[in-house]
Order: sequence, then structure tokens, then C-alpha cells
Amino acid sequence: MRQELQSLPKTLAEDVAKNLVMVARLIDEDPEGAYGYSKVALRLASRVAAVREAAGFAAYANQKYSEALAEFRAARRMTGTVELWPVMADCERGLGRPEKAVDMAGAPEVNKLDKTGQVEMRLVAAGARRDMDQLDAAIVTLQSPELASNAVQPWTARLRYAYADALLAAGREGEAREWFAKAVEADRDGSTDASDRLAELDGVEFVDALDENEAAEGEVVVEVQGDAVEADQADQDDEREEDVEDVEDDEDDEDDDEVGDDR
Repeated sequence: MRQELQSLPKTLAEDVAKNLVMVARLIDEDPEGAYGYSKVALRLASRVAAVREAAGFAAYANQKYSEALAEFRAARRMTGTVELWPVMADCERGLGRPEKAVDMAGAPEVNKLDKTGQVEMRLVAAGARRDMDQLDAAIVTLQSPELASNAVQPWTARLRYAYADALLAAGREGEAREWFAKAVEADRDGSTDASDRLAELDGVEFVDALDENEAAEGEVVVEVQGDAVEADQADQDDEREEDVEDVEDDEDDEDDDEVGDDR
């Protein structure tokens, strides 16, 4: 990227570089913010392939698939490389053209991809098959030496997860559980929610501890308030009984006085 920016005047190159750095920093946590910085970089240096690629990824993160695809195509024309082929195919999926993504998965460009790119292309193709309700074809698409390998690569967890999810969608729950477990083993950085999916299949229900404590406190308050009401009611009953006894005693005294007067 630095080499590409050397074609620009120094001050301009620095400004573009700062915007590209912000795109990289924000794209996961704040895609909209990243998109804003990418537009600035694009306005400053639209003829730099790295800028077009960054703008494509920022648009992709914001589900602006048509715009992302246009930027990826421009970057590919400038560089002549095929590394963006899988994400371009995924843009076709996002645009509601899964059949186009499947066609791209069978194109000669795929043979020029490195191992990571080929796995990404397989994931995209399987997703496209699922978009077309071809679950069995999606499962077959994911079956590969990379899936069967015991070696853990950066893409292993996602590949196993996609396979497990496809199996589950096809009603093969037992096999799905097995592959979700394998995905958990490979997911060292928590890039998937495989552990949650596995727990869900095992019938484990997670409860928010904070909500549970609040609920428990609420129950205590209700119980205390209930006890207080009962206590107040009891005190009132006792007072009524004492008042009745006092009245009866006063009436007895009056009767005694009247008898004394008659005597």
C-alpha cells in the first residue's frame, strides 16, 4: 500500500494513508465510520488500487454490495490479481444473484487463488447453494480435504461451522452437533458462535446473571412487602379486638353502676 501511495505527492499520500488507517481501525466496530473515511480517501486518490479496495471493503461492511462490487472490479482491473474474486462473488449473493456466485466458483480464476482464497470461494459457493435452497449441494460443496484435515488454519473454524450449519439446516442434527464441536476446537479467537450453537443443541439455556439477581431481589421485596402487609393486617385485627374488649368492659362498668344506684 505504501508503494502504491508513493505515486502521490508526499502531503497527499500522508492524508490518504491516515484515512486508510482509520478505515482499517473502524471497519469491524464502526462500519459506517469506516465507510466515511473510505469516501474521503477515494475522493483524494481514486486512481490508487489500494484505495479502491479499501473503499470496496468499507461498502461491503455496510451491505452496499453494488458499490462494493464496483470498487472491487476497479481494484482488480488496476492490479490484475484475482484475490478479490471470492468477495466479489459474495457481493453477487448480496445482490440476490446466487447463481452468478456459483458460476464464479467454477471460473478459471479460482485455480489462481491461494489456499485461503479457495476456501473462501468454497464458503461463498456453499452459501449461494443455500440461497437457492440446494442444501444437499451446499453440504457437498463444503466437503473437501481442508474440511477433513485435523490441522487448524485461520479458516478452519469458519469452514467447520458452515458445514455444521448446513447439516443442521438439512435436518442432520447428530452430524451437525459433531461438527459444531469440531468448530469450537478450532475457534481459538472466538470468530464464530459455535459454542453457543453447540450448547443450544445440548439443551443448555444461558441466563443473564444480572437479570437473575434483579429478579431475585424483586422476589425478596415482594415477600417482604407481603409480610409487612400481613403484619399490618394482624396489628389492625389486634387493635380491633382490644377496642371491642374495652367497649365491653365499659358497658359492664356502666351496668354495675346502674345496679348500685338501684340498690
